[in-house]
Amino acid sequence: MSVPHVLPDFLVVGAMKCGTTTLAAQLAAQPGVFMTTPKEPNFFSDDEVWARGPDWYRGLFAGARPGDLRGEASTHYTKLPTYPATLPRMAEMLEAPRIVYMIRNPVERTVSHYIHEWSQGALAGDPVTVFAHHPELVAYGCYGMQIAPYADRFGAGNVFLTSLEQLTARPQDELDRIGAFLGRRLAWREDLGARNVSAERSRKLPLHGLLVDNPVAEALRRRLVPKSLRTRIREGRRMTDRPELPDTLREAIEGAFAEDRRTLAALFPGHPALDLCYPFLG
Repeated sequence: MSVPHVLPDFLVVGAMKCGTTTLAAQLAAQPGVFMTTPKEPNFFSDDEVWARGPDWYRGLFAGARPGDLRGEASTHYTKLPTYPATLPRMAEMLEAPRIVYMIRNPVERTVSHYIHEWSQGALAGDPVTVFAHHPELVAYGCYGMQIAPYADRFGAGNVFLTSLEQLTARPQDELDRIGAFLGRRLAWREDLGARNVSAERSRKLPLHGLLVDNPVAEALRRRLVPKSLRTRIREGRRMTDRPELPDTLREAIEGAFAEDRRTLAALFPGHPALDLCYPFLG
């Protein structure tokens, strides 16, 4: 049986490690706003999810009430060149969605991305080697390059740019601006706090799923290992110091972001994020 024609009114398309989880939680807590579970369906980006078909995607919004504003938040949607089919697929199903794009200082975003991958055990080695073999660490922070295709396809007026810096400094004011763009009055919820903070991550061990993320193993640890020892082990796996990039690498990264900023400035002239997110160019 076909699922009714229910599709999102808006999408939070990224960027990764820029506060989208916090923003999505704030939106989900608002009366009259429906956000999907999972938070990041990645339907238009990931081949294996796209293969589930349009009815699967529409089903994610089946719980919305009449009149609800429907949205989802998938950072994979601004991960060029990793997911090149995202926008063509989106344009195939959605006529003119409102697009929310959240950014931050791109150097800080890159370091946060590195911490994220480090905590998953996906990256190892000195930073120069890591960045040489993983260009996406920089590409995902080239915000102009990432968002320009959306402005071209759906119109710049349908794209709203915000930043972690703005949301952190004046959360209600920035939520008011987002609400005006979406057509809903939004109220900041202080009780929700920040979500998905990289600095609090711990590095995953080999066989992490078996030894750590396992209810039986957890019960045995709690019974057999003193809490003080469990705490020391957990703290020992936590990255307490943000990694420092060598000067030559940092200069190269900042140069790439300076060039990309010109693209972003052409799309959003005079936007506060152009100064707030690029202090290294001052």
